Amino acid sequence: MIPSDPVNEAPPPGTSRVSTAAAGPFWDYTDLLLFVLLLLPSLGVLVLVALLLNLFTAVGLGFKLVVPQIVFYALALGSLGALFRLRYDQPLWSSLGWKPISFGVAVWSSFGGLLLALILGLLGSALHTPEIPLPFQQMPTDRTTIILLGILVVVLGPLCEELAFRGFLMPLLIRSLGVAAGIAATGIVFGCAHGYEYQWSWRHMVLISAAGSIFGWARYKTGSTIAAAFMHATFNLTQFAAFLAQARPTA
Repeated sequence: MIPSDPVNEAPPPGTSRVSTAAAGPFWDYTDLLLFVLLLLPSLGVLVLVALLLNLFTAVGLGFKLVVPQIVFYALALGSLGALFRLRYDQPLWSSLGWKPISFGVAVWSSFGGLLLALILGLLGSALHTPEIPLPFQQMPTDRTTIILLGILVVVLGPLCEELAFRGFLMPLLIRSLGVAAGIAATGIVFGCAHGYEYQWSWRHMVLISAAGSIFGWARYKTGSTIAAAFMHATFNLTQFAAFLAQARPTA
């Protein structure tokens, strides 16, 4: 069980714990719609950057994968930050729950991600989940590509996805549906958002939705998106390490 961080859970001076929890996010579904609309041109820029790198540069495959993703993440978070600043004059990171956590919370959330990956791996085997090669599994395994893919899969992906799903979307759904349903609904959206990577296999989407729900529970329990990001990062790291072990040539 992940311990909650008492520092993060303490309300501001003069504010009751109940009133702080009841306040909820300051943004609404109009902001969610605007954010989704702003993601469309960001995706267009991602495709454009990928094409330009492929046509006019001689950089390695790892760079061609990571650079467009970095541009997309920067545009997506920049768009959300602009929404918060222009509409509410509020900062991005702290608004999305990016708050310090204790060392104990960091350890437990990190260990939880590893344990979750192992449990869902066993559950996937029990469900006879089909083997679907991910895009990065079909790429060269030279050192540079591995390092860049590791940065993308273990650092950038968890960071940006947790800010978007557990930091931005989940508080809205919790306010509308309640805690349990809001966490589960965010997990389902998270699973569906990754469906294209797994050829829309329902088994994979169920497992990813379950993982997203556990990330959401960590976010809610600790009051910090950092805890969810740690758990997500070690979850991905466990899967990435398993891929590297399988890809290693046998003697």
